[in-house]
Amino acid sequence: MKRMLLLSTVHPATDPRIVYKIAPSLAKHYQVFLALPEATSTGQVDNLRLIRLPHFRHILSRFLFSHPVVLWKCIRLRPDVVHIFVPELIPIAFVFRWLGARVVYEVQENLYKKFSLKRYNNQLLFQYFFHFFDHLARRYFHCILTDDGYQTEYKSLAHPHAIVHNYASVSFLDSLINSASPSPTVPVFFYSGVISMERAFDTLVAALAILRQTYSDFQVHLFGPIQFDWKEAQALPDFELVRPHLTFYGYTDQRVAIQYAQRATAGIALLKPVGDYPESYTTKIFEYMALKLPVVTSDFPLYKGVIETHNCGLCVSPYDAPAVANALAWLIEHTKERTLMGNRGREAVEKQYNWINEETILLGYYEDLIKIVSL
Repeated sequence: MKRMLLLSTVHPATDPRIVYKIAPSLAKHYQVFLALPEATSTGQVDNLRLIRLPHFRHILSRFLFSHPVVLWKCIRLRPDVVHIFVPELIPIAFVFRWLGARVVYEVQENLYKKFSLKRYNNQLLFQYFFHFFDHLARRYFHCILTDDGYQTEYKSLAHPHAIVHNYASVSFLDSLINSASPSPTVPVFFYSGVISMERAFDTLVAALAILRQTYSDFQVHLFGPIQFDWKEAQALPDFELVRPHLTFYGYTDQRVAIQYAQRATAGIALLKPVGDYPESYTTKIFEYMALKLPVVTSDFPLYKGVIETHNCGLCVSPYDAPAVANALAWLIEHTKERTLMGNRGREAVEKQYNWINEETILLGYYEDLIKIVSL
């Protein structure tokens, strides 16, 4: 069997796209080696072998310690295709290319618009090297984009590219559902993803303070890394008021977090119009839809094209706390309409926004690569 190496020095060992979608899909047809920081077994998948890499937060430490380990552990595999998920691995990917492998460079964000949002690893030197190597990758690698909006930036590519959206894996999410889970006795809101001010945490806090005036008892479960200083949160006027309603879990394996989404009132996915957010989907809206949760998200035209077209949630300004509070209150009060929204969202995912469709694109792209390798 042809050998595929999936490689990241940044993504967690339970990254949903890499670990629960791409790797199992490729393992149906190829021998797959998955190298991730602190990789651990996620269940038996035929033709899939995990390679554990060290974990470091700062990019300089990864260059000094993680990248040599990648070469030491992976060069001897002699993979036919190397699929990298972060730009910092472009130099290492060239080593594999010189040894005869084809390289897939996956673009998961438009860093040209995102560097200003980053709180670390954003020094000018790193930005310079990113620009330099990213443009080299466009000339020599095969690119997969995770969103249509990235084509505006990545339009000068030497090889045919593919767009493989990060849509929901219905079968995977369904396998996590516990049918015996009891219905919550108070309104519950579910949030999954990075928690930051750019993702409207400040607006959410203000909205929850307004909601509290009518509904004194509700819960908000927040799963994801916090990307602000805790003092910033404490400086928000209403934070201490709503703090008892918030539970922060940090980054959590999706297999655990989904248990808290069951029978929730809604899923929240608010983002401000900064960086590349307005031009790229947040994956969470499709996961909420697959779980039959009404979605409360930003009023970007891109998002409205999904949520309002399928009438499966409410789109509001990420700066308008009263509008967010009204949306949450409306979903609490309108149980029947909330259920219908959830059902419509699920139907839309089953028909359109699902991983099965994207898997077909991914496998087709790999088939073409293998033909090139075999020449």
